[in-house]
Amino acid sequence: MRAAGRAAAARAAAIAARVAAQRAAAERAAAERAARARAAAARAAARQAAAQAAAEQAAATPPAVQQVTVQQVPAGAPQQIAAQMLAQYGWAGQFSCLDSLWQQESGWNVYAENPTSGAYGIPQALPGAKMASAGSDWQSDAATQIRWGLGYIQGSYGSPCAAWGHEEAYGWY
Repeated sequence: MRAAGRAAAARAAAIAARVAAQRAAAERAAAERAARARAAAARAAARQAAAQAAAEQAAATPPAVQQVTVQQVPAGAPQQIAAQMLAQYGWAGQFSCLDSLWQQESGWNVYAENPTSGAYGIPQALPGAKMASAGSDWQSDAATQIRWGLGYIQGSYGSPCAAWGHEEAYGWY
């Protein structure tokens, strides 16, 4: 009987150890989930703060002219063209927002095409043919795509920083 009692006690101890290990693993997993949730909440709060700051900046900036006439077509790399055009919209200090936005969207590639949505060009117009309103060379000309993209940003978000804030908050603009 003593041997049977010791065996039963050993089985009970083994079961108790497994239960304790499972409980500890469940507690670690719950702590990891809670940490991930806190990190996600912090990221969401940071995105919300960035969007709020961009909205406040956009509200403080006087409204730009609805249609900008480009007197001279800038030359150079797409980023240089955009930097020159931003000044015409009153957005000279917002290049970093535009750069972040279009770097993420297309890498400033005139021929970038999203295989899923079909969005095209530097500003990722959807459909790409919308950019024809800025020029017939919309498929290959950086200045045409940038002109259209800045008009889209102006009409939809008010400024490049507001568009970037939206991109940060929602993953699209």
